[in-house]
Amino acid sequence: MACISAGVLGGLLYGASTEGVSALPGPLAAQPAPLPEAAPEGPVAATPVQRRSFLSRLVPPPAEAAERSPGVPARVEDAVRRLPLERKVAQLFLVGFEGVDQSDRFFADLRQRDFGGLVLQARNYVDPVQLAALTRGLADTAKGAGHLAPLIITAQEGGAFSEIPDVGPSKPPGRIGSPAEAGRQAKASARGLRKLGLNGVLAPVVDVGQSGGGTAGVRDYSDEPDKVAQYARATVEAYQREGILAAPKHFPGLGAATQPTEAGPATVGLSLRELAQRDLRPFAAAVDVGALAMVVGHGLYPTDDYVVPASLSRMVSTEILRRQLGFRGLALTDDLASPALTGLSRSVPDNAVDALRAGADMIWISGPTADREAAYVAVLNAVRRGEITRRRIDQALEHVLAAKQRLRLLPSSPPRPPAPPPAAP
Repeated sequence: MACISAGVLGGLLYGASTEGVSALPGPLAAQPAPLPEAAPEGPVAATPVQRRSFLSRLVPPPAEAAERSPGVPARVEDAVRRLPLERKVAQLFLVGFEGVDQSDRFFADLRQRDFGGLVLQARNYVDPVQLAALTRGLADTAKGAGHLAPLIITAQEGGAFSEIPDVGPSKPPGRIGSPAEAGRQAKASARGLRKLGLNGVLAPVVDVGQSGGGTAGVRDYSDEPDKVAQYARATVEAYQREGILAAPKHFPGLGAATQPTEAGPATVGLSLRELAQRDLRPFAAAVDVGALAMVVGHGLYPTDDYVVPASLSRMVSTEILRRQLGFRGLALTDDLASPALTGLSRSVPDNAVDALRAGADMIWISGPTADREAAYVAVLNAVRRGEITRRRIDQALEHVLAAKQRLRLLPSSPPRPPAPPPAAP
């Protein structure tokens, strides 16, 4: 089936221009079933995965089915309706901070802003006891302010590429010998992360490497698309079976990039047809097993004339990820403070507005505080001016809250407004 899928996929995309995707005759992956209401118990709300062959996913659905909107769970719909605009916008932010305990000024910001997610990095880690206390403090602070429970996630790719060294996976992707081993390591990592109070991971990296190692080296599982797809399936399933949101990255693939995006702007000289034959296949596998989230990278591709990074591109986030790959989960940007964007003389606030307009659901900003606040104000003002439609904000929020519901983070009762500040004496 792997050989068949590569040939069929290449045939479908033959002749697709770099100026658009209108020539594509159908979706590249199955449309997952709408997210159901969360069950009352267990680490993750169980959802039967509709398994279909890769070949069957390449057959366009009937026009009526293709246009049908996915159902929105009632609890999610209610929360979207009730939240004021300021809280809706804050829910679309995935933010980092500097501190290691509750003395950090970020806790005051967290009381004020109903941030949708928090990213922990090596700078926030001292030891497991400290980290557990930190995550507990973050969750308690959000709850005490009347906010929705945040996603608390980290980038745990394996070995030296993990932010929390004591959790695993113990090896980098390129040193893991089989998909089965990758699944076992992801399962152990997920259990460790849950004990420390985390509920999501920015992993696995499912970029298809280059022969000879390329720019990523052992950060990639393999230079063979079929093998990477097998690793993607195994790790995503293992993480989510243990109650950890998995967010494969870096869509639509950075394996052929001229340099890592952590070093600066990175060009990927592959056409859409070439991406489909190679780099998109592991992401399609992740969608097939129900990945709750996806990280859109910052690569520069011919589809946008090497000018617009993927994370800010409607072509990538909406046309390819949503309409062609059939992804209905949570689309996250890679870090908007990355050198891949700042090296293009782009400001973080402008990036935030452009990413949401393009189709991203959550925007990751690692810092500093001034950039985060400027981005929040820029997005809020863009909505008020009509540069971002309120429907786009609600659509993004639906994806955020649907993922939270699957992780059992939504309250059973409607969200309440934050408590007013104490009156001056």
